[in-house]
Amino acid sequence: MATVTDFTKHINENYTFKGESIVLGGAILNGEAVADTFVKVPLKTLNRHGLIAGATGTGKTKTIQVLSEQLSSFGIPVLMMDIKGDFSGIAKEGEEKPFITERHTKLNIPFSVQSFPVELMSLSQQDGVRLRATVSEFGPVLFSRILDLNDTQAGVVAVIFKYCDDNQMPLLDLKDIKKVINYITEEGKNEITENYGKISTATTGIILRKIIELEQQGGAIFFGEKSFEIDDLMRIDENGNGYVNIIRLTDIQDKPKLFSTFMLSLLAEIYQQMPEKGDVEQPELVIFIDEAHLIFNEASNALLNQIETIIKLIRSKGIGVYFVTQNPMDVPASVLAQLGLKIQHALRAFTANDRQAIKQTAENYPLSDYYKTAEVLTSLGIGEAFVTALNEKGIPTPLAATMMRAPMSRMDILNDTEIAEINSKSKLVKKYSEEIDRDSAYELLTKKIEAANQQAEAAQETQQEAKRKSSEPSTTEVIGKSVVKVVTSATCIRGVFGVLNKMFKR
Repeated sequence: MATVTDFTKHINENYTFKGESIVLGGAILNGEAVADTFVKVPLKTLNRHGLIAGATGTGKTKTIQVLSEQLSSFGIPVLMMDIKGDFSGIAKEGEEKPFITERHTKLNIPFSVQSFPVELMSLSQQDGVRLRATVSEFGPVLFSRILDLNDTQAGVVAVIFKYCDDNQMPLLDLKDIKKVINYITEEGKNEITENYGKISTATTGIILRKIIELEQQGGAIFFGEKSFEIDDLMRIDENGNGYVNIIRLTDIQDKPKLFSTFMLSLLAEIYQQMPEKGDVEQPELVIFIDEAHLIFNEASNALLNQIETIIKLIRSKGIGVYFVTQNPMDVPASVLAQLGLKIQHALRAFTANDRQAIKQTAENYPLSDYYKTAEVLTSLGIGEAFVTALNEKGIPTPLAATMMRAPMSRMDILNDTEIAEINSKSKLVKKYSEEIDRDSAYELLTKKIEAANQQAEAAQETQQEAKRKSSEPSTTEVIGKSVVKVVTSATCIRGVFGVLNKMFKR
């Protein structure tokens, strides 16, 4: 049986690093926390991405809170996708309670309360920094994904984007793309057919109905300007703490496609705009994606390949992406293989399928001389998790059952007054509260159609004028007709007969 001394040496040798690191908690052996065995993660490898998994109620949110607090303390900004709305308390100081004191005493980790700088963001009309994106920024692939189009329909969307690019018509909001669809099936049908090929009206009709459906799900609020700037995620406050940017998604839980497509668009935008960083001492930004299965459900093979490519490449920009979900099997194996840090909270075995999933999960972690992984996975308590990270050489650290440290900030949500206070002080709320509706595809096509209609009306008037003039009688004809009219009138005839009558009497 492993001794505590051997175990302590094993953990401390493998979780001690040359550079800066964050402390997650202390190691557990035989169900008990072992003091002075600190489980750490080097800042240098936090851009290698990660997974935080576990059953409901096992402590995943608090783990994200602990990670975010320490990242912020090192001046590293955080972006958190808050689906359930239970993360906002990080903006306020926590409270030291007896169970927290007891836990930190066991770990021999000092505890203090602290708040952290927060920006509250929204994809909808919730209070906070309004996040918007233009249709053009999404591009034809992601826009087709959000509409759930087949290959033929997606091809027509690609033609629409190409036509607008060729004619300098920005696609900013949904009314722009709706206008283009109407135009290419009516007034501009011949133009499109000549330059881009024939497009079925049945196909454009389906796309239009899908866009209307998206509008009803809140898409009309999200698409448009002012488009969010990536640099505003990278802010540091006056105390050197990185901002924790929380996207509040509680009101779009029933719109997973809007959320997942926004997330993919954001990752793509960050990758395109951020400069190459290479091997950095700490990440530029860490992103936590809660309920990660929403991104991967029903994703096509092409889209999964796109996600995998972004995850592989974005780390060179100094960006770390962390997926949060209940079961690691929710994340495709190709993506799971790219994740360096794994924090696995308890799983519950209620059914045969659950037991099979636990067995598969255990096989994803390094073998250990100190744990029977599959057994421990079901016996971990709340706030306990298996941890394996990458050391500074990129080598996985040994598996360590860990009692996680408690958050320093509030372990509860903000109330409405506190939310209003944060938003009233936010520079970003003021910056993005303005809605801009500049000339785009809708306005440009409307002007084009109006100009065409005016030309058609002018041509018709000219044609009618010419026809009218050609049907008018000449001056000679008018005089001749007047003479005939006078000669044949009753008055003239009576006068002639009167003259003749006088002549015969003489």
